Amino acid sequence: MTSLLEGARKLVTRGTELGARIDALEAAASAARGRVDGAVVDEAETIASRAAGRLRLSADHTVVAIAGATGSGKSSTFNALTGLELSSTGVRRPTTSWATACVWGKAGAEELLDWLGIPARHRTMRDSLLDSSRDSTPAGRADRELDGVVLMDLPDHDSTEVSHHLEVDRLVVLADLLVWVLDPQKYADAAIHDRYLAPLASHAGVMVVVLNHIDTVPEDRRQAMVDDVRRLLDLDGLASVPVFAVSARAGIGVDDLRAEIASRVAAKKLTRQRIEADLRAAAGALDEAGGTGDPRQLSSARVDQLEEAFADAAGVPVVVDAVERSTRLRAGRATTWPVVSWVSRLKSDPLKKLHLDLGSSGEALSGGRRPRLPETTPVQRARIDTEVRALADDASAGLGPSWVAAVRRASTSRLTEVGDRLDRAMASTDLGVDQLPVWAGLVRVLQWALILVALAGGVWTALLVVGGNLADEAPQVAGMPLPLLMLVGGVALGVLLALVCRVLVAGTARTRAAAAERRLRGAVHDVAAELVVAPVAAELAAYATVRSNVATVLKE
Repeated sequence: MTSLLEGARKLVTRGTELGARIDALEAAASAARGRVDGAVVDEAETIASRAAGRLRLSADHTVVAIAGATGSGKSSTFNALTGLELSSTGVRRPTTSWATACVWGKAGAEELLDWLGIPARHRTMRDSLLDSSRDSTPAGRADRELDGVVLMDLPDHDSTEVSHHLEVDRLVVLADLLVWVLDPQKYADAAIHDRYLAPLASHAGVMVVVLNHIDTVPEDRRQAMVDDVRRLLDLDGLASVPVFAVSARAGIGVDDLRAEIASRVAAKKLTRQRIEADLRAAAGALDEAGGTGDPRQLSSARVDQLEEAFADAAGVPVVVDAVERSTRLRAGRATTWPVVSWVSRLKSDPLKKLHLDLGSSGEALSGGRRPRLPETTPVQRARIDTEVRALADDASAGLGPSWVAAVRRASTSRLTEVGDRLDRAMASTDLGVDQLPVWAGLVRVLQWALILVALAGGVWTALLVVGGNLADEAPQVAGMPLPLLMLVGGVALGVLLALVCRVLVAGTARTRAAAAERRLRGAVHDVAAELVVAPVAAELAAYATVRSNVATVLKE
């Protein structure tokens, strides 16, 4: 059912400017949820839902609410406008908390009245009580001018019955036009100014103020009293709201009031004006609660500094150094002169000591153990805290206090996971050192070939020496016996090749260390992004969403 109603609302509002503003307020409230005052967000969502609901209903009817305090003559004003005794007045006023509604002309108001929550027994169809022949009379023409008006007489807003002023509060937010009736003796009462008039300053365009019982005021004081009401309204921020001096009992000013309502209804703008005023008020409240600073972007320099702190705490420099030393050891062992290569086996592999992944063979080498990296020092932990705080402060600079708090919460929400995540990142990163360089394998084969040549030359030389025929029977090459040349040359070339390969091994070790550092820093980048950067970026994106959608609602 909820999805069907939502679909209907989208169908009504899609493609219209007012619909776009409703959608924008909903989006702003959704993005602000959990980041600014929940009451403000709730109110924004309620207003957006209410506005969408009103748009679904009759556009041919205008809801006019008459509100006032006890004794203000609100019900007599209602009766004077309708020309009927529909609302009890004075001592006969009922104690019911329901409003009374009178509808002029135009069928189709039932759904709107249901939405307003007016019980059927409190509804009156104005035309059903009149003869159509009255259309030619002044009263009939006045009635025709009010076609489409749903006039409501609200309970007293200052009633001792809680249900009465709750009903007033409920209907005041639903009416398209608000007519506030004041009594000459209580027009300055703070109850109506502080609770209703001043808070609705943003709704001045859909309000009218009536100073009733003007017949009880001496004529020479009437204008002064109207001017005083005007002064109070100006203080309330309602300078554009018209004031009508009326006596419902004597008929003074009633025609002017009726004409004012009729002219506004004829303009067909009241419903839209009321909805726009509600949307603007809600957007303004979100604006005030969240701050008006420009949307921010994360500083790449701050992110780099954070990642540097993470890398230091994770032991990236230690691992990179171990990669270089391990490569030197293993490649050196493969390319050195085989006769002395056993010496290098006395040295332990730095990466194996750290229990780090060596690539495809890493799991077997580490036995599934956690990396044995140096413990994070208090200085390193403090550096992480400092960089996280600096990143959050930089990202939230200029934002409202609620958003600053939201960004800070996001930046630290997963800091407790940093240690374990960095350890796993170090352990799971393929450092690319499990395989010897291709050239090292070729050198190893060549070294063993030279050893075999030297051994063959040595055996051959020994046999010839024992037989005393080295100089006579041995083949000569460049004036040197070939067996002796094989012996000396094999050894000399092997040693020379090992010395030359030291340079290549050093270069390869530096290259692999640099590649390992890039991979490790990439893993650290992912951890920092997931645990700190992404949550902060999400808050900034939500703030940008609120700002852009609030601007859509508030644009002229």
